[in-house]
Amino acid sequence: MSMRQRLMGRLIHRMWAYIRRAGALTPLSPAGYRFRKLGDGVCIAFPVGAIFGEQWIEIGDHTLIGERVSISAGMGPGVDLGPDSLVRIGGSCSIGRGSHIVGHQSIDIGDHVFTGPYVYITDQNHVYDDPSIPVGRQWPRNNPVSIGEGSWLGTGAIVLPGTKIGRQCVVAGGAVVRGEFPDHCVIAGVPAKIVRQYSPEEGWVAPEVRLMRIAGSSGDIS
Repeated sequence: MSMRQRLMGRLIHRMWAYIRRAGALTPLSPAGYRFRKLGDGVCIAFPVGAIFGEQWIEIGDHTLIGERVSISAGMGPGVDLGPDSLVRIGGSCSIGRGSHIVGHQSIDIGDHVFTGPYVYITDQNHVYDDPSIPVGRQWPRNNPVSIGEGSWLGTGAIVLPGTKIGRQCVVAGGAVVRGEFPDHCVIAGVPAKIVRQYSPEEGWVAPEVRLMRIAGSSGDIS
C-alpha cells in the first residue's frame, strides 16, 4: 500500500468517525424534539434506522440505541394515535444494532434492559382467520408487550405480541418468545420455555430438577 493510500485511508476513517458523531440523534438534536420523551444522555447511533411516530415514543435517561435500530409507533407517519405513548424504553438501556421495536398498542421495556443485535419486539401480528384472504391483507391484532427491568435479550431473539417477561430474565439468542414468564428465569427455544429459574433456596435450577426435588421431599417417587 502506497503512502497516498494510507493517508487516504486515515482521512476516510477520521471523516467517518466525525460523521457518526455528528449524525447521532440526542436530546439536543433538532429531530430529538419530535419524541414524546428523549431523556438526558440518550444517544441513537448513526446510521439511524427507520423511526416514526416519535410523538408516541419515550426513551429514558442514558439509554443507548445502536446503529440501524428501527423504532416505530403505529402503521406509518402522520397518523394520530391518541394521547398516550405507545413505545416506552426505560433508562440506562442498551438496544443492539439492527434491532426492531414495532409498537401499535403498548410496548414497555423496563430500566437497565440490554439486548444483543437484531432483536425483534412487536405487539402486533397478522392473523389467518379467513383462509380465502391473503394473510397480509387480513387486519392484524394487537396485544401489549412488557419486558421487566434488568433483563437481557440475546442476539436474534423475537418477542411476540402478548408477551410479559419478568425482571432480571435472560432470553437466549434466537428464542421466539410468547406468553408470560416470571422474574429471574432463563428463557430459550422455539417456542421459548423456561430452562432455568432462580430461587434463594436452590439458586438457578431447571424446572424438572425442582419438580424432582419437590417429589423427593414429599416422598412421592412414583
